[in-house]
Amino acid sequence: MSPIDEPRKRVGNPSQKLQHKSHKWIYIALILIVIAIAVVAFVLLQYFPSNNNGSSTTENPIAVIATSMGTIKVELYTDKMPITTANFIKLANDGFYSGLVFHRVIDNFMIQGGGFYPNGTQKQDPYGAIKREISPDILHVDGAISMARLTTPVDSATSQFFICDGAQTSLDGGYAAFGKVVDGMDVVRAIAAVTTTTKYTSYEDWPVEDVIVNSITIETT
Repeated sequence: MSPIDEPRKRVGNPSQKLQHKSHKWIYIALILIVIAIAVVAFVLLQYFPSNNNGSSTTENPIAVIATSMGTIKVELYTDKMPITTANFIKLANDGFYSGLVFHRVIDNFMIQGGGFYPNGTQKQDPYGAIKREISPDILHVDGAISMARLTTPVDSATSQFFICDGAQTSLDGGYAAFGKVVDGMDVVRAIAAVTTTTKYTSYEDWPVEDVIVNSITIETT
């Protein structure tokens, strides 16, 4: 028989026992990898917690507005409205608002204060007008605090502010909302519901019985 006709040796397949052993080590390696990933993820979450709501992790200050009808607490969005909040905080820290009244109150619209004494005398802001600051993320939702201003010029806001009694979407983009009530909406509702009249000849929507701002203090965390 010629060499080319010699039968070829068959190469045997690996034993089933060897194949099972090889698969076993693959499974063990995969399990160890999964455990390692889980441990690393756990450690990262402990030291770098996720921020699920997408907002800044920086704690914003709280303005505590003590009035003759109760206390209102407002979160000030210093992270998104730096010009407006800095102006408000500066005035509050100066004690500017103490003794002033909510001089314009309209139910289901807003309560406005920060500019008049109970006797109708206007208190002038010592720092002057600020630039109107608008953020698409800060809207006039129920309980929003915003800056009052003249119709023109638009950069005319000084010390007067208002708090929305109900959402006021028509004001979005035109006025500088810069925070939101986080406690005391019942006080806002109560103030908004008081009986009003025209006082000092020309000031409409002035409460018959004055609602006084005793103080505004700023709390930081």
